Amino acid sequence: MKKILLLLAIVMTAGTVSAQQGKFNGLDMSLGNLSRLSDAQTRSISPENFTGEKGKGAMADPVKDKGKRNVANAASEARDLGKGWKVNPFIIIEPGETFTMADIAGPGAVQHIWMTPTGNFNLSIFRVYYDGESEASIESPVGPFFGIGWNEFSPLNSLAMTVNPGSAFNSYWKMPFRKNIKITMQNTDSQPMRLYYQVDYALTEVGSDEAYLHAQYRRSKPNLTSLHTIVDGIKGKGHYVGTYMGVGVTNNGWWGEGEIKFFMDGDKENATIVGTGTEDYFCGSYNFENKRTRQYQEYSTAYAGLHQVLKPDGLYGSQMRFGMYRWHIMDPIRFDKDLKVTIQDLGWKSGGRYLPQHSDIITVAYWYQTEPHQKFPKLPDAGVLEVN
Repeated sequence: MKKILLLLAIVMTAGTVSAQQGKFNGLDMSLGNLSRLSDAQTRSISPENFTGEKGKGAMADPVKDKGKRNVANAASEARDLGKGWKVNPFIIIEPGETFTMADIAGPGAVQHIWMTPTGNFNLSIFRVYYDGESEASIESPVGPFFGIGWNEFSPLNSLAMTVNPGSAFNSYWKMPFRKNIKITMQNTDSQPMRLYYQVDYALTEVGSDEAYLHAQYRRSKPNLTSLHTIVDGIKGKGHYVGTYMGVGVTNNGWWGEGEIKFFMDGDKENATIVGTGTEDYFCGSYNFENKRTRQYQEYSTAYAGLHQVLKPDGLYGSQMRFGMYRWHIMDPIRFDKDLKVTIQDLGWKSGGRYLPQHSDIITVAYWYQTEPHQKFPKLPDAGVLEVN
């Protein structure tokens, strides 16, 4: 009898665990669930398959489609091989043109974006729209969005983003959508840009508690108030998941004493979450210094890094510039109604006193929230976006 009861308990427990797990929708991937099957459909969009449709890749013909822009851009290179041999691996975006990289009907989620843009990374504007909205939920120059604010390659190795040689930008941020998702790139430069890209996604069920990824660019050039606003005017329920910040220093000495502040759910003068210093927020300490070499020590980890340290070259590269990131993947900052994030621009001056600075600061804020979202401030013009 005891054996029968024990067996019954095991069967009931197994059934409960199975019910708790539920049907897997193919998202939230990890080593722990990599073996689980799902009904999600994997699709991918690139210049060789603009729609991601099944069985519709690499259809451009180097003979019939020769000379057609963004249809057979590598027709000459593929002329001896024929259809199916890398006939259109990239697209050209002309000055002032906005190109739709992907327009996907849902439900589903983008799981990975890879691209390698050419030209000025600060003059190519990356945007994402969800579910037919006319206002972008993600809007940023492509370089800062991927953690490259100063238009120079620096490797970045993290869970959410990687930047690999020579200019390979990768995003692993989960981007759920229900009706559709549209991804565009606008070339605001005076020169054409060449773009290789791939958008990998899953068509699958999206839970009712899934929010939408948002990202917003800001720049203080220079910071006249010694206080940089990373983001404000966020309305709705959600959670803040990351910050990229580039700092162009305009004075001598240590520049990173400023505290970050998160004003949430009605906070006015006093914020609920206040950091202890810039390098502390980006999970470093004591001015990012290698005590043995007496130099800044770059680092790039899963959740935080100082991955970009640009030093004067003795000629035209005359300013110190830094790039750093902090992903709140394990510690998202949750809000129910509203959110504002600021960081102080502080260094040191004589007598052990803080110095209000006037640094050139670039930031991108990343967060998930319910829709609709508040309209973003208008991006600066090209004269402010350009790094010089």
